[in-house]
Amino acid sequence: MITGGQRSGKSSYAEKLAKQMSPHPIYMATARIWDAEFADRVRRHQERRGGQWTTIEEEKWLSRHDVSGRVVLVDCLTLWSTNFFFDGQEEGGEADVDTILRQLEEEFDRFTSQDATFIFVTNEIGCGGVSENALQRRFTDLQGWFNQYVASKADEVILMVSGIAVTVKRIDG
Repeated sequence: MITGGQRSGKSSYAEKLAKQMSPHPIYMATARIWDAEFADRVRRHQERRGGQWTTIEEEKWLSRHDVSGRVVLVDCLTLWSTNFFFDGQEEGGEADVDTILRQLEEEFDRFTSQDATFIFVTNEIGCGGVSENALQRRFTDLQGWFNQYVASKADEVILMVSGIAVTVKRIDG
């Protein structure tokens, strides 16, 4: 798991790591394209990666893709969580954080039950102050709890700080 703030170097670091592990890794993109600026961001990521990657675009159900035996970079868990969060809002008003967290954990476990090497990118969005916005506070709680869940399962957790990788957890196996 690679975590850090916005523009901390998470994706670049994760891509380099995946390419060290495999000449043809999988890039699993979880983003929804909201506007032109975000579409441009996605395009720049795609250009940076190049043709050696297999790209899978999946907003929610990662486990429906067979990635057995592959190195898989999922970028990113924050956008993936956002998809569940906003879909939960649309289905009945206020998103129930406990239900969404359970859905994320169950889908994460289904996906990672495959025999593959996984690299997950996520954001540390709770490092700032507490938002005045209730919706943002609920999402920050959700993401923080989900990051804790993924970190508890990860063999290694890297915190990116200004482009520098800091090892937070490493289980040597």
